[in-house]
Amino acid sequence: MDSVKNGDTVKVHYTGSLDDGAVFDSSEGRDPIEFTVGSGQIIKGFNDAVIGMKKGEEKKIHIKAADAYGEKNPQLLRKIPRTALPQDREPQVGMVLGLVRADGVQGEARIMEVTAEEISIDMNHPFAGKDLTFAIKLIEIKEN
Repeated sequence: MDSVKNGDTVKVHYTGSLDDGAVFDSSEGRDPIEFTVGSGQIIKGFNDAVIGMKKGEEKKIHIKAADAYGEKNPQLLRKIPRTALPQDREPQVGMVLGLVRADGVQGEARIMEVTAEEISIDMNHPFAGKDLTFAIKLIEIKEN
């Protein structure tokens, strides 16, 4: 087995950073992540980057927002009445709310603005609209 192809299960160590250099996640000090290439378990740009890599190989990749968590969707920006929130906590900008959509899917919303009557929330993924950089090291390849 020479290099990674679709359908292989791989283990990789990684460090993810934003364009400003801030690290948002890393497998350092933990077990490497394991996933099946082409299964949709991870973002497209990361999945595509491991194809063709060999065991022990390292690379640094830059993933455009479209191949990471997508662009920000303006339809996921909403205003809700303050009365719709529990009254036991004062809403603050940056606070994260757990939500359940009408179709039962759970998600999160970040409070962007608070007024006397309403709260502006953003239900986009926190990395939507952001390009990401990953340093990747391929640890193991298993053919399936």
